[in-house]
Amino acid sequence: MKKLILIFALFLLNFTFINAQSADEMKISETIAMLRQAMIDADKTILVKVLHEDLSYGHSSGTIDTKEMFIESLVSGNADFKTMDLTEQTIKIVGKNAIVRHKLFAETANKGIASTAKLYVLLVFTKVKGNWVLLARQAAKIV
Repeated sequence: MKKLILIFALFLLNFTFINAQSADEMKISETIAMLRQAMIDADKTILVKVLHEDLSYGHSSGTIDTKEMFIESLVSGNADFKTMDLTEQTIKIVGKNAIVRHKLFAETANKGIASTAKLYVLLVFTKVKGNWVLLARQAAKIV
């Protein structure tokens, strides 16, 4: 019986370590959650905080925005996210950078025209002064 309990305990311990996020992965997840909500709310203060100064924000249409262009499109309402769901997210930390992939499903009203977005998204974060900020993003349409 002791062996069975020990085996079960080791299994649970191993499962916990395999599925546990590192502190940096948790911070990146929190930053993504902040970014998601800031995009829905068009919150310039949060956007400035979580976006790198040299941001390269690639849209599925092929358009690429700078940090200033991206923030302006949200704040002006030209890009308007009504809802946004992120699924199948993975995070891979490589030194002071992190590669994040997920699927994005959103309801939008860009320039007042209602639409939906179904995208594969690649995000590249970098660590600056202890904070993870978005350096690059590229999206592709899910067909």
